[in-house]
Amino acid sequence: MPSEASNPLPLDQYLTWRLHRINKLSDKGSADAYAASFGLRAGEARCLAAIGSFAPLSIVDLAARANLDKGQASRAAQALVDRGLVRKQASETDGRGVVLTPTASGQRLWKKVMALIARRNEEIFGCLPVAQRRLLAQMLEQLIEQAQAMPAR
Repeated sequence: MPSEASNPLPLDQYLTWRLHRINKLSDKGSADAYAASFGLRAGEARCLAAIGSFAPLSIVDLAARANLDKGQASRAAQALVDRGLVRKQASETDGRGVVLTPTASGQRLWKKVMALIARRNEEIFGCLPVAQRRLLAQMLEQLIEQAQAMPAR
């Protein structure tokens, strides 16, 4: 039987391509919704969602939780600080680090952002029966664990 390397599938048949496609389609709709509903850029909304869900967070932890690189997370966090949605304080454990927590207004907006995330999730995955959603969630968790365990190349 020929290998995929010697007889490749069409590009759109690979799982990685399909995951990237759904990500792009989802991100575009979410970015538009964040901007229209809250005046937030996608990275800012992702950071607010992460800070509201997992605070207190350092910039490094925020980057990991929001799936952004450290520079993107830092800029988004600063934009949220400038808008009065997030408080930035010196870390008690890291002399050079900061800790991010939501302000009261940030907490209120976080709830609205989370409601939008839930709505977008339902719009995208609502076509699947509950049992398939659960199975997909389990499968994605396995894939995430596998990808995290792979050496960087």
